[in-house]
Amino acid sequence: MGTARRRRNNGVTVVLLLSVVAGMIGLAFASVPLYSLFCRATGWGGTTQRASVAPKEVADAFVTVRFDAETAPDLGWEFRPLTRAIKVRPGEPHEVFFRATNRVSKPVTGTAAYNVTPTKSGIYFDKLQCFCFFVDPELLKDPSTRDVGTITLSYTMFRKPDPDPSRPVAGAAGSAGAVNLPGSTTATRTVN
Repeated sequence: MGTARRRRNNGVTVVLLLSVVAGMIGLAFASVPLYSLFCRATGWGGTTQRASVAPKEVADAFVTVRFDAETAPDLGWEFRPLTRAIKVRPGEPHEVFFRATNRVSKPVTGTAAYNVTPTKSGIYFDKLQCFCFFVDPELLKDPSTRDVGTITLSYTMFRKPDPDPSRPVAGAAGSAGAVNLPGSTTATRTVN
């Protein structure tokens, strides 16, 4: 009787431990999309928001939006904003352009990571499409962001691995935020 009970207890323990391990693996895979969702919902870490239309309300005050561009060393590109800073009225949509120059002799696809500082303004910085954006007028009403007079949008371009080297070079790669430039070319584009 003691041996049968011990085996049943051992079986329950094994099932419980396997369930815990499976749950931990599931959480590990879910953590990246859940963190991304959290950042987009809260503006955490300067994560910008996405919007389909600009608000109808346009503020009378101005906010300066500065643009910063960096490239990863292995990309082989020069990447810079054509305008370093603009004054915007919160609620007004704006579009800004960047210049990307491929300095190597072969096609390179780049993709961008971006955020805004101060990070507390991320919840009020909205991207419409491509590089169209607006600053939400609520920025001026929120007690924690009333002091924000300048927002810096920083882009960092990285090399995106090309999964199919036989694919023909196109002006813009299929995935959002990626740009494919043929060797030794310059493009002035709206970079997403």
